[in-house]
Amino acid sequence: MKKQLTAVLFTICSTVILAQKNSYNIGVLTDNNTEELQPIVLQLQTQIRAVVGEDAIINFPKENFLVNGYDLKKAEQNYQTLLNSNTDIILAFGVVNNIVVSKQRVHQKPTILFGAVNKDMVNVDLTKTTSGIDNFTYLIDSQSFKDDLTKFKELTGFKNVGIIIESQLIDILPIKETFDRELQELEASYKLIPYETISDITSNIEGVDAVYLAGGFFLSSDEIKTLANTLIQKKIPSFTNTRIEDVERGLMATNQSNGNFDQFFRRIALCVEAYVNGKNLSELPTYIEYTPRLTINFNTAEATNVPIKYSLITNTDFVGEMKNALSEKQFNLLEVINQVLDKNLVLQSSQKDVDLTTQDVKASKSNYIPSITASANGTYNDPDLAEISNGQNPEFQTAGNITLEQTVFSEAANANISIQKSLQKAQQENFNTDQLDLIFDATNVYFNVLVLKTNAQIQLRNLDLTKRNLEIATQNFEAGESGKSDMLRFRSQLAQNTQAMVQAINQLEQSFISLNQILNNPVNTEIDIEDAELGVGVFNEYNYNQLRDLVDNPVSREPFIDFLIQEAKNNAPELKSLGYNLDATNRNIKLNSGGRFLPTVALQGQYNQVFDRSGKGSTAPQGFGLVDNNYSVALNVSIPILNQNLTNINRQTAIIQKDQLNINKENTELAISANVRNAVLNLINEISNIELSKVSEETAREALELTQTSYSSGAVNIIQLIDAQNNYLNAQLDRANAIYNYLINALQLERFLGYYFLLNTKESNDAFTRRFLEFSNNRN
Repeated sequence: MKKQLTAVLFTICSTVILAQKNSYNIGVLTDNNTEELQPIVLQLQTQIRAVVGEDAIINFPKENFLVNGYDLKKAEQNYQTLLNSNTDIILAFGVVNNIVVSKQRVHQKPTILFGAVNKDMVNVDLTKTTSGIDNFTYLIDSQSFKDDLTKFKELTGFKNVGIIIESQLIDILPIKETFDRELQELEASYKLIPYETISDITSNIEGVDAVYLAGGFFLSSDEIKTLANTLIQKKIPSFTNTRIEDVERGLMATNQSNGNFDQFFRRIALCVEAYVNGKNLSELPTYIEYTPRLTINFNTAEATNVPIKYSLITNTDFVGEMKNALSEKQFNLLEVINQVLDKNLVLQSSQKDVDLTTQDVKASKSNYIPSITASANGTYNDPDLAEISNGQNPEFQTAGNITLEQTVFSEAANANISIQKSLQKAQQENFNTDQLDLIFDATNVYFNVLVLKTNAQIQLRNLDLTKRNLEIATQNFEAGESGKSDMLRFRSQLAQNTQAMVQAINQLEQSFISLNQILNNPVNTEIDIEDAELGVGVFNEYNYNQLRDLVDNPVSREPFIDFLIQEAKNNAPELKSLGYNLDATNRNIKLNSGGRFLPTVALQGQYNQVFDRSGKGSTAPQGFGLVDNNYSVALNVSIPILNQNLTNINRQTAIIQKDQLNINKENTELAISANVRNAVLNLINEISNIELSKVSEETAREALELTQTSYSSGAVNIIQLIDAQNNYLNAQLDRANAIYNYLINALQLERFLGYYFLLNTKESNDAFTRRFLEFSNNRN
């Protein structure tokens, strides 16, 4: 019974308290309405309710949200509608509503005017801190077209800028007068681009070398993207006075701070709170001082050929992805490997070595190809000798002959053919080794680019974080909650992080130079690469989970390693090359052993022809005849008996070479076993790192957020905050690089195996799996 009575009393008291609160209906006047405006309006409503808190009940009736569509007559009707409704407070937004509200001599209902016009276009005494008008206040911020255009000119050096603004505002605001004055001071010309639709802008930007979005608050996100893409295609840099989100969508830059909107909404909410608590709007401050902050989309800047100076990094926020907007081609890993195999100069040189040994094989076989030579001669003999030679040696004679030589059998020639064939195969295996090495080198360079891209992106975020922490330290110092040393410490940290960012960018550029070099591209070619993710793209068939289970379990790990070692030895081109060299050496030993007693058989034939005889002795005496043509055939058989002991020396040398090759083979097999085992252990480390780095990053991020909050309230010192920030930076780097390092180590293992799964068909990879299962079953 007592509990029921207590509940009834609590309900009655709550009802009485609520009944004592004043309720306020707020009406909103705006020039336009879009889907993008709705969340902004909701954010404003939430801010007002949060600031007013328990002081009053705030309502936003839907029927009191009125849009004029830039129609002055409609704006006047909307204003009268709110005056005649149950609206208690009027929030008026926009240029057209500004005209209607500003001409009111008496404000029947409390009215707050904001977002009406840029300060460059109003003749307001900024030293006047309040409106001084009963029941009325307005808000003017420090945003300036002149400041934006000055910064834009510093970035691009434009000569003729296009000024984009809503066509409805041309006749309402002193647009031309304002930009005439401001562009004259900047020694530049401009082209006014009024618009109602996005096509009005995209079809009217010819002849300008830059574009400034002076209006555009009500453009949708899709329209901003369309405009940004059009400007990027035409390589026209852009600057906007709207939100940072529009820069993220592709516009190049803005001078708006990320907190401007929040600051603006809070001031509106504070005005409502002040009125609710009994203060006249005429007494409220009207000026909002923003802290300008340059934000640049570096992808857009790069695509429009606007250089980003290193001097800007400290005072500029950057958005966008670490990708090359000027890239002529974007490579994935397979495309990099294929181009390396096709165009790399080192590999081309290695192929020439194979071609040279192929020529050596052809040269060795040529010993069994007939040799045919033709010769001609002219002879002059002593006349006295010619006269008594009976016509055999005339004073003048011209003759010729054709000689044929053919090796019928030669053990040395046979051995040379066999040796050269083996050496050619060995050189081919050396080429295969170079291929495998170069594939891994290419993947290493590829992942190094990814690592450095990630590092640059994280360094950029860390730089932004330091900037935020410096703001917190500055606010604490100005509020007397911390000493100046904290602020100075973060300024020093900012300088260090800026240098780290510069180094990260330069290292990334150097990595692209290395990638171009290995691809045999001109080193200044603009390229980019795709990210590498497990189970995505070229790694779609990469069975990470299966490999993890095999190497993570000590029971399955050892037979798996033994199988990999067996496969590596079977595939290793290094062992195959040594094997072919051993074949060549064994053939040399055979030649210099029993083979030396085999005869060399050669056939020779010659045909002779006398073309002309003249002078003394050119005719034969009576009874003698002269033969003008004749031939001869000979068969030569030779057996080496003693050649200065060179045969024995050559045999002994070949035996030593054979022993050396066997030692090298044994050493290579040992190295393969060690390399495979080490690679598997490295994989285990990286698999563990993938899982643990996730936990580490999440923990470090949460710790940093808590430390930032504690530092803001003075609960922790600056050293703890910097430690938390550095810990988070390292955790981010570890998390980002964990998968890359795993893939690098996996590909290194494949190099030791002499088998790259990425370059083989699914059938070949399935056959590899079946061989392992068969090996495992036989082992058991």
